[in-house]
Amino acid sequence: MEPRPQPSNNSRSYLLAALLILAALNVLLLYFYYQERQDNKTKDATIAAKTEEVLVAKTKLDSISAQLDAKIAEIQQLGGSIDSLMKVKAQLEVDKRELKNVGTFDSKKYDQKIRNYQTILAQKDQEIARLKEENGVLTQQNESLNQENSGLKAERQTLSDSVVAVSTKNKELEEKVTIAAALRAEAVTVNSVNAKGKETDGGTYKAKKLDKVHISVLLAPNGLAKQDEKVLYMRLLDPSGAVVSDLATGSGEFTYNGQGMIYTAMQRFNFDNSRQRIDYFYGRGGQRFNEGKYTIEIYCEGFRIGEGEFTIK
Repeated sequence: MEPRPQPSNNSRSYLLAALLILAALNVLLLYFYYQERQDNKTKDATIAAKTEEVLVAKTKLDSISAQLDAKIAEIQQLGGSIDSLMKVKAQLEVDKRELKNVGTFDSKKYDQKIRNYQTILAQKDQEIARLKEENGVLTQQNESLNQENSGLKAERQTLSDSVVAVSTKNKELEEKVTIAAALRAEAVTVNSVNAKGKETDGGTYKAKKLDKVHISVLLAPNGLAKQDEKVLYMRLLDPSGAVVSDLATGSGEFTYNGQGMIYTAMQRFNFDNSRQRIDYFYGRGGQRFNEGKYTIEIYCEGFRIGEGEFTIK
């Protein structure tokens, strides 16, 4: 057998050189990695420090803002001018918004701003003290005037109470007089009228013989009622409670207790306090009256003054 060839010295040299190069590269990479970590730690420390400074500045500006609002309210209450303070407040809000950008934060610049704001607050304390002193003088003057006017106020209140009492009594009297002066129906009677005009009384009527109803309202005398023209409204309600009405035969609407109400018929007359009788003749234009109980309501000058009823079979 032939002997195996031995590796040459050159191959060993190349391999050793390659290993040395790889080792050098690893060392270099480790160095860069370490250096980058150190740089990042430095940057993080710087950012953390600046963030802490920003938080401190924000806390101080928030405190100044609260004090500024309190002084604005106090000066305004004392009657002083707050125009300059409102401008300061606007600038303060701008400075607070700019704190959001940590990268541009300048601690020295904000320290100076905070000192300026604190100086302004101290100046406004002096102004508030001056205003309080001035208002104290005015308060003493006002108290003196109030003491002088207290007697007049009491007399005026007493007079006002008297006027109200008299007015209330007059109103009550007027209401009583109005009620007393209202007309009243002594009687409301209903007769049936057939097609030939013959009337039948009794209160109960047959539908087939009924052409019209004759409603008669007898007014009681009343010496308190004004003797002038009055309007008498008659409402005829059918057995279901609906108002019998027809615009073609003179029905319409009037007001009672502030609400509109439909009336069946109305009559104008001159009241002369002579126990007058007002008559209504009401028909349904050829239509038959439904069977059942009918109700009649009489109104005059805002009062319900009488009622009656009849039945149709």
